[in-house]
Amino acid sequence: MDLSLFYFANDSCEADADRYELLREGARFADVNGFSAVWMPERHFHPFGGIYPNPSVTAAAVAQLTSRIGIRAGSVVAPLHHPLRIAEEWSVVDNLSGGRVGLSFASGWHARDFALRPENYDNRRQLMIDYLEQVRRLWRGETITVADGVGQEQELRIYPPPVQPELPVWVTSAGGIETFRAAGRSGAGLLTHLLGQSVPELADKIAAYREAAAEHAEPGQRPGHVVLMVHTFVGDSEDEVRELVRGPLTHYLRSSLGLVLGSQAGSARKIDPAKMRPSDIDFLIDRSFDRYVDDGGLLGAPEKARKVLDRLADAGVDEVACLIDFGVPTARVLSGLEHLGELRPYAASLETALR
Repeated sequence: MDLSLFYFANDSCEADADRYELLREGARFADVNGFSAVWMPERHFHPFGGIYPNPSVTAAAVAQLTSRIGIRAGSVVAPLHHPLRIAEEWSVVDNLSGGRVGLSFASGWHARDFALRPENYDNRRQLMIDYLEQVRRLWRGETITVADGVGQEQELRIYPPPVQPELPVWVTSAGGIETFRAAGRSGAGLLTHLLGQSVPELADKIAAYREAAAEHAEPGQRPGHVVLMVHTFVGDSEDEVRELVRGPLTHYLRSSLGLVLGSQAGSARKIDPAKMRPSDIDFLIDRSFDRYVDDGGLLGAPEKARKVLDRLADAGVDEVACLIDFGVPTARVLSGLEHLGELRPYAASLETALR
């Protein structure tokens, strides 16, 4: 099992002198301490995650600060962009990094984001898969057919050519099993999280993903690659970590509530947080906090973290993407990375289960 770092900050409106210090210093730490990758998201028009509107820009900065670690988008919201533009931007980062780029493709999760491409909202899930395949073709040096400014068809390829002959790709899923299967059928990896799904439920979905991915695997090779994002802070004691993360994580969960509940368009589960009683919201946040600390994250002392890693390996997870920027002060997060770094050899000793 690999460990990587994942960023999705909720500090876009803070009057901080340096909003990207944790990204820079965390990437430097991960680069020299054997972590597999740094993941950066794409977010628009909301404080939650809002300091990351374009992962290729932050990835270009990380490329210049590091020499070994993978540099990944977690995720590119593909239907908001043209496939040519995605391939061009990330080919530049691949060149800047010497061939260390990887992309996870997402369909998009909030209608407001599609102010950038409103015509793509209804068909966003199919477009994600279509664009993924087009970007792969462009990455290999192939052309795609597009209409130019006067309506003439053109066969276009990208420049500069990337360093890697094949682009490492994942598909991002919030937990829908059909998206898991679609990722497997496309021969892509899978990036997911534990919001709205338990570890046993995740294990069943990973099994379905592996089955769908089996046709793309080489003989003797594990089919697919599963990355799980988890909130992470490893400290000296359980009580110390719980109190340290209580305020930041509670605020983080509250900030995300409107997006998570309000983004389920067309679903019977759609809830308007503005119509909920404050006491109900407090109850929801408190339950979510307890679940994350007790069962859904690497939040606690090293002994507890090792048990969590054991469970995730048994569930079939290949890589744990450690979300470190949920509001704990930067200096404390950076000092806590030493404990996380000490867990990396243990994670590397674990064999991911196949189900």
